[in-house]
Amino acid sequence: MDGNIQDVRIPFLYALLLFTAIWLICRLCIWIRHRTIEWRREVILLLMYFNLAVIIRFVFFPLERINGKIQPLIFSASNILPFKIILIPFVGMFDYLTKRNMLVNVIGNIAMFIPTGIILPIISRKLNRFGKVVAVGALISLCIEVLQLLFSERTTDINDLILNTIGTAVGFCIFLLIKKIIKREPAQK
Repeated sequence: MDGNIQDVRIPFLYALLLFTAIWLICRLCIWIRHRTIEWRREVILLLMYFNLAVIIRFVFFPLERINGKIQPLIFSASNILPFKIILIPFVGMFDYLTKRNMLVNVIGNIAMFIPTGIILPIISRKLNRFGKVVAVGALISLCIEVLQLLFSERTTDINDLILNTIGTAVGFCIFLLIKKIIKREPAQK
């Protein structure tokens, strides 16, 4: 980095605090609008908060730590353009220096969104169908990919969108399986 005055280093803690502030402001607006707080629902919504916080950590901040510290996200106004975008599916998905790096990318992108597929139908009864849950998971992933355009060290990648969406689908299937097991349990007694 050349120390450009337009570069802004964003530590993970600051990003997490910003996300938390946005989350709380949104929840506060809803509480004011409804004139009540449903504490049970808020506890359930915390699952999505933690899920999104983990996604933010692993999507925007490098996996490698230096001296045990998570490295900051760097916003560089002078380096935004040209955007780093991969729009052709499966191109480069398996092109890594090591098999381990490839597996971390592929499995990581899927695994990171499995909780999303499990949590979405828990927090909203309207998200009770495979297509709806997968669409919302894909939309969350798309928002993340678009947001990455602002950071020259990040790449907006259709493959990540595909893998994240697969993760959401797997998560919803796990949710359905757990739901089926729970329904069967009382009947067996």
